[in-house]
Amino acid sequence: MGNITRHRLLTRLLHNGSFVMRSVPPTSVLSDAQRQKQNARPDRDFYRQPRLVQHVDERFRTRLTALYRERLRPGDDVLDLMSSWVSHLPDDLRLGRVVGHGMNEDELVANDRLSNHFVQDLNQTQRLPLNADAFDAVLCAVSVQYLQYPESVFAEVARVLRPGGQVIVSFSNRMFAEKAIRAWREKGTGQGRLRLVAQYLKATGAFARPETIHENPHVPPTQRFLGGAPDPFYAVCARAATGDAA
Repeated sequence: MGNITRHRLLTRLLHNGSFVMRSVPPTSVLSDAQRQKQNARPDRDFYRQPRLVQHVDERFRTRLTALYRERLRPGDDVLDLMSSWVSHLPDDLRLGRVVGHGMNEDELVANDRLSNHFVQDLNQTQRLPLNADAFDAVLCAVSVQYLQYPESVFAEVARVLRPGGQVIVSFSNRMFAEKAIRAWREKGTGQGRLRLVAQYLKATGAFARPETIHENPHVPPTQRFLGGAPDPFYAVCARAATGDAA
């Protein structure tokens, strides 16, 4: 028997003459303390009111759309995880299904790129109400810092991705600090947070080695003082490993 990738899923048991796949829980990256937030109130209360605003600057948004243009193919089925009223997808890229997930119904309804959507608090329930092998790409833009159980969420991402499908996680230095987990706040730098997201993916055992992108243009100190510093751009991209299950 050849190698079986962990999310396809490492353990095979013989049942009534046929093989049954069982998932293997991801390894833990964070301690209980590192999962804590400054604001412990339920997330559903924090996100109850829609925020139809941009959370990153235009340069960041343009770069993210360009990255999606580079990585996505026409016809791809996409899951936009932790989405909002905009998905930053290229207007001229004809995709298959685009399923949106988020915390606010009004924001998701306002997103005209979504084929359909669902609301779910991933800090309460990590299991996604989606079939396995359903998507070619899973996107997570400027939201990974809020996940308290990222290992389990990305194990679910691996489950719903087709073999060879990709995950693209992007972020900047902006956040609702009171809702970001302690581990994210304490990392402090973009490089440290890139390594943290890469650890999340590695913990699932389901992805090939992640690629990281770090773009932080030099801005003269005087311009920074005047508030002209652009948002830095960070991304972690990885493909779901494909194994020989024969």
